[in-house]
Amino acid sequence: MPIFDRTESIDYQVIDRWGEGVGWLAHPDEDSRRASHAIVGDNGGVWLIDPLDTPGLDGLLSEVGRKVVGVAVLSKLHVRDAGILADRYDVPVFVPQEMDGITEQVEAPIERCSETLGDSGFRIHRLEYDTIMYRDSDRTLYVPDLLGTVSFYTVGDERIGLYLLGRLSPPEDLSDFVPDRILVGHGAGILTNAPAALEDALRGARRRFPRALLTNGLKQIRATYTAMKE
Repeated sequence: MPIFDRTESIDYQVIDRWGEGVGWLAHPDEDSRRASHAIVGDNGGVWLIDPLDTPGLDGLLSEVGRKVVGVAVLSKLHVRDAGILADRYDVPVFVPQEMDGITEQVEAPIERCSETLGDSGFRIHRLEYDTIMYRDSDRTLYVPDLLGTVSFYTVGDERIGLYLLGRLSPPEDLSDFVPDRILVGHGAGILTNAPAALEDALRGARRRFPRALLTNGLKQIRATYTAMKE
């Protein structure tokens, strides 16, 4: 299977369904398993997070039951279909204040975020390798790239793993969160026993680095190179 399937999506797989949101894979068979999410904000509207378009998306969003009020891009490698969907729902694309290289890729109005993602209730946190967001009201943590659940992130019994370089210096700030769920940009999220999965990933990151380098190193290099050149 390809790392990234750049063809038009013909079907999707639902992941990460919970009371205030849903996730989907627009290309379930690709190795990178790019995940998209629709999350109900504190304002009652739906926020699309790092989304990919897919047939039947309107129907899926109707299950969440609210109007789309914004599209968010948390990683410059996750522009994906942000512009297309922002245009469809007539909303801006929200990006972190310091993120560059976005205006050239998105043909839609852009709004810069500093501390919060609009009035969604999510606060933005900047780590060394990633920009993440967390919402206290339902303890939802979203991590675009630093954490993942696909095979080239994890080793052994890990339910979720750090990206290879992140294993050398696991960000201490991540241990401050006690999430009910962890959503990621690659793979299905962790919806049960999320604090334990996160603690295991952080505590074992350095110790498991040699194994991760051996089993996942080449795959991650290929994935990063492919993502950056397109």
